[in-house]
Amino acid sequence: MSDASEKRQDPRIPLILQVQYPDQAGALKDTTENLSAGGLFLRTDRTLAVGDRLPLQIGFPGLLPPLTIEVEVVRQRRADESGPAGVAVRVPTDRDEDRRALARLAATRPGGAAPPRPFRILVVEDNALLTEMLRHALGRIGTTDGQPLDVEARFVVDGEAALRAIAAEPPDLLMTDLFMPVMDGFAVLERLRANPSTRTLPVLVVSSGGEPARSRALALGADVYLGKPVPFADLIATLRLLLVRR
Repeated sequence: MSDASEKRQDPRIPLILQVQYPDQAGALKDTTENLSAGGLFLRTDRTLAVGDRLPLQIGFPGLLPPLTIEVEVVRQRRADESGPAGVAVRVPTDRDEDRRALARLAATRPGGAAPPRPFRILVVEDNALLTEMLRHALGRIGTTDGQPLDVEARFVVDGEAALRAIAAEPPDLLMTDLFMPVMDGFAVLERLRANPSTRTLPVLVVSSGGEPARSRALALGADVYLGKPVPFADLIATLRLLLVRR
């Protein structure tokens, strides 16, 4: 994965997707950091050794159907200033169909007509500075490869306001903090997953709560968990790619 020639052949794109482990029932979900036609990087605290092979299911609920592939661990990274802990994996040479499937996912060319209405994102965040940063970042989604992406972002400051907003006009994606006044993000997740009309709403959690918060949020039904500080460039690149694939 670190070989320069491989980087030239398979350019990496930042893409934050949900990772599940089909052979480990009940295991908490992880996320990708980037991917290419030949492999990807997993943000994970799992104990995985170089040479380990395992099946992965990657996707984004409600936005990108899951893709199941087999990968081989080629490099480990400890948590430090360069990023969270994780492993680089590649598709083994004897898994041609998996490599072709991953290459199709890594292709950034959009297809199809523009959606008939804006993609609605509801952001729940009580930090005014972070709210403005998210507002600016989401406003940069704009146009990808000539295809307009009409995104409508709404912002609320607590969980009760979020539930009212969802009841009035369900979003396509909920992006929420966990630690907020009035009603926190954990309670929001519990309410959403208990309600049949919102049980499948894609939820991306952004929080500084660390591993305890991550584990609890994923157990309550969050689809993807990102730790603060938010990787804005990766987040926007992911949304761009997911939206043109709708």
